[in-house]
Amino acid sequence: MGQETMGKKEREKKKLAKKKAKQEKRQQRKEDNNKGKKLDDMMVYLDEYGNLSDTPPDPKAKKVEIDLEDIQLGAAPTDPRELIRKGIVTHFNTDKGYGFINDLRSQESIFFHVNETSEPIAERDKVNFETEKGPRGLQAVRIVKIK
Repeated sequence: MGQETMGKKEREKKKLAKKKAKQEKRQQRKEDNNKGKKLDDMMVYLDEYGNLSDTPPDPKAKKVEIDLEDIQLGAAPTDPRELIRKGIVTHFNTDKGYGFINDLRSQESIFFHVNETSEPIAERDKVNFETEKGPRGLQAVRIVKIK
């Protein structure tokens, strides 16, 4: 009757190992706890570059003054003249009502539809236009022929 099965011995070993691990964790928490430490030992400072440091900043250090006018909140304002681009109509299909404009600044080919033109245009015409995000990429809108 005093026989122990292999499973019973294994369970006892696991139980003892679990108890020992729990005791070790408890001891580790006791060692790591901050009770009894001074406030200065627990303080962390942030330097001008955003790095954490345990030394306080030097009060005699040179401070950079920033004008209130230089602080910008929100998105940068855009110049309306930069939105208007210049280009040359490289392809225009009058039957289907679409074409492509070669942007003179970026040299990219931009799709346009005849509904976005203010007057009749043909291939090799110089135009001013703006771009918008269309379903398949950039699309020229508000197209005006340059005379």
